[in-house]
Amino acid sequence: MARKTKEDAELTRKSIIIAAREVFLIRGVSRTTMEQIATQAGVTRGAIYWHFRNKTEIFQAMREQVFLPLIDRMDDTLLVDNSKNPLVRIENFLCGTIQLLNNSLETRQIYEIMMIKCEYVIEFSVVLQEILLTCSGIEEKLRFTYEKAKEQGLLHPSHEPAQLAIDTQLFFIGLLHMWVKDSDGNHFRNRAIKLIKAHMRLIIR
Repeated sequence: MARKTKEDAELTRKSIIIAAREVFLIRGVSRTTMEQIATQAGVTRGAIYWHFRNKTEIFQAMREQVFLPLIDRMDDTLLVDNSKNPLVRIENFLCGTIQLLNNSLETRQIYEIMMIKCEYVIEFSVVLQEILLTCSGIEEKLRFTYEKAKEQGLLHPSHEPAQLAIDTQLFFIGLLHMWVKDSDGNHFRNRAIKLIKAHMRLIIR
């Protein structure tokens, strides 16, 4: 019975996160209330507060659904798989993220919420700091991989791994923002992979 109760609680938690994502997409995060999330999930407000103290915690749980797999995939692609050229590993990671967005509606929706449906002010300023911290970690992993490329003589002597890591991160963040906004796919979505490959060609010696 206890196991069943625990499983039921986890299902309720997941349904709340899904409902929040659906309402965030329509109304935006700041205009969404806990009551609206409860109605969408088909639960009481009390059920929501059993799992989450506030809307920020729900948002964080939703964000983790894409960021935790992203970090795991980045580690596997950039840091673990040493069989490939380091520059190829970076390209594979960037292209893999775009392919995931193409293939996963849930991931697309969460990126859309994070990038254009949320104002990072007041209580959500904490979320912004956590996002910036995640970005710093990604930059560090890119720098490490570019250093491996430099050790192998794959970079122009004037290229510095730290600067390349910043350039690639800023390029990709900008591309992701435009990809998310390009809902009809006529401007960036249909050529995102080509743009990534072009970016990497600029880096090759």
